[in-house]
Amino acid sequence: MGHPGGPIQALCLEATCSICLEFFKDPVILDCGHNFCQGCLAQCCEEGGKSVSCPQCREAVPRESPRPNWQLASMTEILRKLEEEGSGAEAKEGGLCQKHREPLKLFCKEDRVPICVVCDKSKEHRDHRVIPIEEVTQQEKAELKCLEKEREILADRKLAEELRSKECLTELEMEKQRVVSAFERMYNFLEEMELLRLAKLEGLKKEVEVIQKENLTRLTEEISHLSNLITEVERNCQQPENEFPQI
Repeated sequence: MGHPGGPIQALCLEATCSICLEFFKDPVILDCGHNFCQGCLAQCCEEGGKSVSCPQCREAVPRESPRPNWQLASMTEILRKLEEEGSGAEAKEGGLCQKHREPLKLFCKEDRVPICVVCDKSKEHRDHRVIPIEEVTQQEKAELKCLEKEREILADRKLAEELRSKECLTELEMEKQRVVSAFERMYNFLEEMELLRLAKLEGLKKEVEVIQKENLTRLTEEISHLSNLITEVERNCQQPENEFPQI
């Protein structure tokens, strides 16, 4: 990926915001031609109040001036990916900062990691205690190795935990499908039972209606017969006594 002072470093500098000293994030370009992260420029505008000027050349900046620099954003993203792909092993072998491609000449005592001069000026380490890398004591070096080893162990545990979590989620999804399938079979069974019971009740209803109709017909006939008898008796009672049938 090149070497310190070469084309890669030059590209890195072109893709670095002069305010945060990091790769551009959502870069915007001013009328004066300078580029900044959208968030960094907005913060400077808030601190500057009504009078807003370019943080680099101090030229007045109209409120509507900042425009998205899509070309620079694309170049920065490509460079970021190239850095991520190619800087790992080379940075370890050459003692270079993976982010800025600068030699790791400093040591951050707060974060216990080697950093470059650009990292030292960044927001991440700006307020930290930093010493030259050669002043790191043997105890600190041993501690640093222990921390790196612990980080590797934690990374392995994290990976194992992610795998266990994935397996657990898969098992839960399978159990969910089993529950859904079981209840679906139960619903189908209950639906069939419901249809059978309703059909049986409908048959009983028809039988009851037939019996009820027969009983009503029989009772109607009996009432009619009794009414005829009553009429006959009443007619006999109205006849003179000598006209009653002789027994």
